[in-house]
Amino acid sequence: MAAKIRLRRMGAKKRPFYRIVVADSRSPRDGKFIESLGTYDPGTEPSTIKVNRDKAQWWIAKGAQLTDTAKSVLAKAGVI
Repeated sequence: MAAKIRLRRMGAKKRPFYRIVVADSRSPRDGKFIESLGTYDPGTEPSTIKVNRDKAQWWIAKGAQLTDTAKSVLAKAGVI
């Protein structure tokens, strides 16, 4: 199983926020996930990012791949 750290879209139309999740790379964007690592809300000023750093670093150490967007969000949060 190839795990990926990616964003899962939540919220209403035109008002999205995202959960940062670990999911199987073959599952759909909003499908089943393994573990939730935090949230990202781009609608606030400045953007709100809440991440469980220990869990995120553990998954990265275990070999979970990051999507480009998840990588930039985690970099802004200071996790990577």
